[in-house]
This record gives sequence, C-alpha cells and structure tokens, in this order.
Amino acid sequence: METAADGDDRWVVLGRISGLYGVRGWFRVQSETRPRVGILDYSPWFLGRDGRWEERRLAAGRALGKGVVARLAGCEDRDQAALLVGAPIAVRRSQLGAAAPGEYYWADLEGLEVRTVDGVVLGRIDHLLETVSNDVMVVRGDRERLLPFLREQVVKRVDLAAGVVEVDWDPAF
Repeated sequence: METAADGDDRWVVLGRISGLYGVRGWFRVQSETRPRVGILDYSPWFLGRDGRWEERRLAAGRALGKGVVARLAGCEDRDQAALLVGAPIAVRRSQLGAAAPGEYYWADLEGLEVRTVDGVVLGRIDHLLETVSNDVMVVRGDRERLLPFLREQVVKRVDLAAGVVEVDWDPAF
C-alpha cells in the first residue's frame, strides 16, 4: 500500500472493517483504540483498498455491546458495505494529536531502537501486542524478542526525539 510522507502525515491503522451489520450499509468495526468506541472520534477515515488509501467520511457510528458499528457516507446498503469488509481503517498521525505526558501512541514507538541500560542494542520495535496482563513490544534484531511494556520494571526510559527505548532486560533472554 502507498505510504504517507514522514512525520505527522504517516498512516496509523486504528482498526478494520470486520463484518456486516444490518441491511442499511452498516458494518462491524474491529477497533484498536482505547476505548474501542474512540475510533468514531476520527474522520475522515482512510480505507486500505486495492493497494492505496481511500478517504471516506464517517456518517454514523455507535457502541454495540462490547463492539462498534458504523456507516460511511455514501454507503447505503448491505452490498456496498460488503465490499468494505476486511479493509484496514487508518488516519494520518496528525489527526491523533499529542499524547498525554508519559503516554505514547503505539505508532510513535514502532521503529524505535531498543537498548539495555548497559547500552546493548536488542533491535527495533516492529510492533506492539495487547495482552490481558500488559502490552508487549515485539523487538526484531539478531532475533525476535517479546518484551513486556512495563514502565519502571522493564521500560526505564522512552526518548522519542532520540528514537530510543531503554530497557532493563538480559540480552541473553
């Protein structure tokens, strides 16, 4: 898929269209935002289709049980919505705004170098995973490592400007 320019115009995937809901163009959304319904706060959405990002305006959306359902402008029936199932939903980084002090968007952590407090480089953050107990950094270097994103215990310092996450971690592990 095409990528946005560096900086605040890069794409940040917030979820995907996961299924249909009803017959009037509504669909289910698998949201990666916290809270899940937070994905509805962003418009326009950019849908990944046919190797490019297509801008679409959100017409309506709401929480449904533990999930989210939505409808896009111009999507009026089930057949139109069916064409969107599976499409990733992204926004430009600039749409997210600044993170609160001490908090980070996953998109800002991806690609950062991870090094131990002793200066041993473990690799770069490829992506993050959400687990029941804590978030996990997938670090790729000489091998893949899964490091818990636990502030104070494991993550000692995050320096976005320098592009470094410093961790208290045994490189042999």
